[in-house]
Amino acid sequence: MRSRYNRAMSPVVQLLDVRHAYDRLPILHGVSFELEPGAIGCLLGPSGCGKTTVLRCIAGFEPIADGEIRLAGAVVSRKGMTVPPERRRIGIVFQDYALFPHLTVARNVAFGLRTLAAAERKARVSELLAITGLERYAEHYPHQLSGGQQQRVALARALAPRPDLLLLDEPFSNLDVELRERLSVEVRDILKQQQLTAILVTHDQHEAFNIADQVGIVSGGRIVQWATPYDLYHKPANRFVADFVGQGVFLPGTVREDGHIELELGILSGRDGGRWAPGTPVEVLLRPDDILHDDQSIMQAQVLHKAFRGAEFLYTLGLPGGARILSLVPSHHNHAIGEKIGIRLEVDHVVAFPRGAS
Repeated sequence: MRSRYNRAMSPVVQLLDVRHAYDRLPILHGVSFELEPGAIGCLLGPSGCGKTTVLRCIAGFEPIADGEIRLAGAVVSRKGMTVPPERRRIGIVFQDYALFPHLTVARNVAFGLRTLAAAERKARVSELLAITGLERYAEHYPHQLSGGQQQRVALARALAPRPDLLLLDEPFSNLDVELRERLSVEVRDILKQQQLTAILVTHDQHEAFNIADQVGIVSGGRIVQWATPYDLYHKPANRFVADFVGQGVFLPGTVREDGHIELELGILSGRDGGRWAPGTPVEVLLRPDDILHDDQSIMQAQVLHKAFRGAEFLYTLGLPGGARILSLVPSHHNHAIGEKIGIRLEVDHVVAFPRGAS
C-alpha cells in the first residue's frame, strides 16, 4: 500500500488555475494553491461559494474545464483527462460519515483493506482503533455510537489504506458546538501524529482555525486569500476577508500628512496610511480586542448591549459621534446597559481600506 510518489520531491497536492463549470455555468474561476507533506489546509467560505466543488475536483468526482490538479507532481486532472478516484490514493471523510450500518466498527474500518493478508489487516484495524480511541467499540454497530464516535470511525476508515491525501467535507457539521470544537482539536492531533496531508472544507472559521495550518478564503469560486489563520485575522487582503473572518467593525478615518490615520477614537500609527495620499478617506477595522476598558481614560463610550461569555463580556458600545464598536472586557467588569465606561485603543495591526472599497 505504499505510495508510488516521492513525498520529498513535490507538494502532495497542487491546483494550478483550476476552472470548473456545471452545464456551462462557471463555478470555479482559476483556483490555485498547494500543500506540502504533512500540512493541513482548509477551504473556508459561505455556502455556495465553490469550496466543496474544489474538493470534488481533487477527489476526481468532477472533471475540470481548465488548469491542472497534481498529486505529488503527477497530473491527475486537466481538460479532457481525469484519473479515476480509486487511483488517486485519497481518503475521504464525508459530511454524513457514510458508514455501513450492517458492519461493525472494526469491519467498517477494515473495508478498504481487503487486499491485505488477514493478520496485516487485523493489525492495521487495531492500530487505528487505538489511535481514534475506539478499541472498546470494535464490535459495536454505527447506530450504537454517538455522533462523535461515528465521526472517529469514518476518520479511521479513511486513514486505513494509508492515503497520500485526506479530504474532509464538513465533517463536524452534524455535531453540537462543544463536541465539534473538541473533536476538531483531536482530529488535528491525529493527522499530525500520522504526518498526513489533509484538506478540510467548512463554513465555520473556528473549526478552520482549530485544525488548519493554511486557510483559503473562498468567495464566488475564487480563493481571495490563502494564508495562516493568524494572517487572515490580522492581515486580511481585502474588505471581504476582513468582514468574513472574526468579529469587528469599521470606523471612518482620514489619512494625515504624516501617514497616520485619524479617526474618532484617536490617531493610529502604522504603515497602512502611507499607502494613500494625505486626506484619503478610509475605513479602519477595529476588532473587539483592539478596544480596552480603562477607567482612567477620558474617552467614554456608552454600553448599548452586552453578551456574557463566562470569562468575558462582549460589549457593544456607542461613541459620541453615533458609531458602534465592540469590546471584550473581563467579566468582573459588569456594567449596566446605558452606563458610560472609559476605553482606549490598543491596535497592534492597523487594517484599513479606502472608503467604499468592495
